Amino acid sequence: MSRKIAASVFISLDGVVEAPDQWHFPYFDEEMGAAVGAGLSNADTMLFGRVTYDSFAGAWPGREAAGAEDAGFAKQLGDMRKIVFSRSPLDFQWRNSEQARGDVAEVAAALKQEPGGDIGLSGSISIIRQLLAAGLLDELQLIVHPIAVRKGMRLFDEGEPSIPLKLLRSETFSTGVLNLVYGPDTAPPTGGYEEAVASLGE
Repeated sequence: MSRKIAASVFISLDGVVEAPDQWHFPYFDEEMGAAVGAGLSNADTMLFGRVTYDSFAGAWPGREAAGAEDAGFAKQLGDMRKIVFSRSPLDFQWRNSEQARGDVAEVAAALKQEPGGDIGLSGSISIIRQLLAAGLLDELQLIVHPIAVRKGMRLFDEGEPSIPLKLLRSETFSTGVLNLVYGPDTAPPTGGYEEAVASLGE
């Protein structure tokens, strides 16, 4: 059985995923923290783009060393194998970090066949897009914030083939945030306008 690749994304109602530090934190609470932690509970490897990795590496080692409230989660991240995709050579200070050798699809496909726990992602939108396009992403956790940001990069860009997804599970937080977990839909609905109209008359 192959390993599962699961991604988690903070996203606004209008699909924005860029700069969540500017709109996400007012909605963060224990419910969301538990959901994020659960998404990585079975992971022992994480995939990163360069920007997301730099953000994590700039924050979590210090929080672990300081013994902050989330030091346990920080240690969990530090102990994981961290694979970073970048076109430039990287010099790592955060333990268990390494640069990917190969493109996203081939590295991910190889990792899925290796022994181990789940493979996680948090953010790293370019990586998620490539995994979706290659059919390699098993779960996509969208933590939908009840705000229209109205500017910034969206999760799904234009001009690519459709990607059918099916809802695996969902929950609503007291803040109005939705936690939606999707997986690939191998048998999406079919039919057109005529079939839809006919179903209304049944």
